Amino acid sequence: MLLTILNIIIFVAFLILLYAMTRRHVSFPKRVFTALGIGIVYGVVLHLIYGIDSSVTKQTTDWFSIVGDGYIALLQMIVMPLIFISIVSAFTKIKIGEKFAKIGMYIFIFLIGTVAIASIIGIISALVFNLDASSIDLGHAESSRGSEIAKEAKDMTANTLPQQILQLIPSNPFLDFTGQRTTSTIAVVIFAAFVGFAFLRVMRKQPESGSVLKRGIDALYNLVMAIVTFVLRLTPYGILAIMTSTIATSDFGAIWTLGKFVIASYVALIAMYIIHLIIISLLGLNPITFIKKTGEVLLFAFTSRSSAGTLPINVQTQKNRLGVPDGIANFAASFGLSIGQNGCAGIYPAMLAIMVAPVAHVEINLQFILTVIGVVVISSFGVAGVGGGATFASILVLSTLNLPVALAGVLISVEPLIDMGRTALNVNDSMLAGTGTAKLTNHLDKDVYDSNEYAEVTASN
Repeated sequence: MLLTILNIIIFVAFLILLYAMTRRHVSFPKRVFTALGIGIVYGVVLHLIYGIDSSVTKQTTDWFSIVGDGYIALLQMIVMPLIFISIVSAFTKIKIGEKFAKIGMYIFIFLIGTVAIASIIGIISALVFNLDASSIDLGHAESSRGSEIAKEAKDMTANTLPQQILQLIPSNPFLDFTGQRTTSTIAVVIFAAFVGFAFLRVMRKQPESGSVLKRGIDALYNLVMAIVTFVLRLTPYGILAIMTSTIATSDFGAIWTLGKFVIASYVALIAMYIIHLIIISLLGLNPITFIKKTGEVLLFAFTSRSSAGTLPINVQTQKNRLGVPDGIANFAASFGLSIGQNGCAGIYPAMLAIMVAPVAHVEINLQFILTVIGVVVISSFGVAGVGGGATFASILVLSTLNLPVALAGVLISVEPLIDMGRTALNVNDSMLAGTGTAKLTNHLDKDVYDSNEYAEVTASN
């Protein structure tokens, strides 16, 4: 217990250091990178001294979770209200309202188009690295996880496709606001869209009532964003705790054993990120500027492993740094949580399908590859932007292809490491969708995008 207390004291000292940097007005990005660096170093030290199975490590990271998991909990607390009010608020923007169909179409094309490309990249990477699940030995943890996944698959595939589509409809939006269903996020998006269209109708037929509603929506939006700003200011502390715990409890031995899959995954993720930058270039925008202005968001997504948790900073970055209008930024970020996630719903399930196919004695030919791409695209709808989204997508893809879903459990040991990169790519894709849509619809503020000044993403609106 004494060692645990010592570890906590050192951790608290680091928190005080970050607070002191805040008081000295050190920039937000510098505080975030400092927290990341300290977290990695401190995590390695704890890992080397105590090991991942030590009671000291477990007790220490349990206390650290008050800050790390507490921060993630606060982010999750604001996700559903933010998604709802952001989309409804977007309908109050007259410019956006006039071209809603066109804007929605562009965002949809960006998200679905890139997830199709991502699946192709995942397949190519799996083939190049010759990934084969039959050559990996299943340990106890992997076998247990495989059994859980098989059970989840049985529950999910019990419903027919029409029944699964019906589950997207928010029959009880108040239940979906609690996030209890796997389709809760997209259900809230749909409910918010209904409210938004209703607002447009009221605004057209009863302008006075519409004006009152607009003021109320704007006031509520400002209130939610004030909460968002407060929570985002806790980011450095959250990253310090999350990174320390992640490194301290990572199974380096398992990472070494499954290293080929980890490497193949990151090769695919980086390749897809480069494709995102190529798309930015084709739109006539500077990709280097895009990298610089979105780096902070990707860093947070990487460490938190939550696309939903990154939503607030995602929206703020699009608006304050990339010059994307409020409405488009909110639509792209919100829809990006549930549709077309390049990492979790594109690359990962596609690689897994190629990896598992040899076990089921399925020939990997052109027909199978085209089928995988089609299934991945369709399955990418409704993938939750929180932990477990990749598993959800993989279950849908593998079960649809009649492949053994339990073998997805072989990756449990390296799942957190891969999930970091997947989440960052998911978030980058939603920012690409927002930026690309704003550019194509002539709503992008080019001066803001090209500016060398970097507005604080935690700034209040």
